[in-house]
Amino acid sequence: MAKQQTFGDKVKKKKADSRIHVKVIYSFRNESGNLRFSDKQITVDDLNQLEKVTIN
Repeated sequence: MAKQQTFGDKVKKKKADSRIHVKVIYSFRNESGNLRFSDKQITVDDLNQLEKVTIN
């Protein structure tokens, strides 16, 4: 029997996500006063929303 569905057919069926994934890198000082860096992956609908993002 032949394969009914190809990988390309499966990919076409998936709904495209219109949201944008952004990696935010931020810095902070720890208790000893050293500078530390951390990152977080966030999802926004529009790039204009990046100004309103708060990282805690």
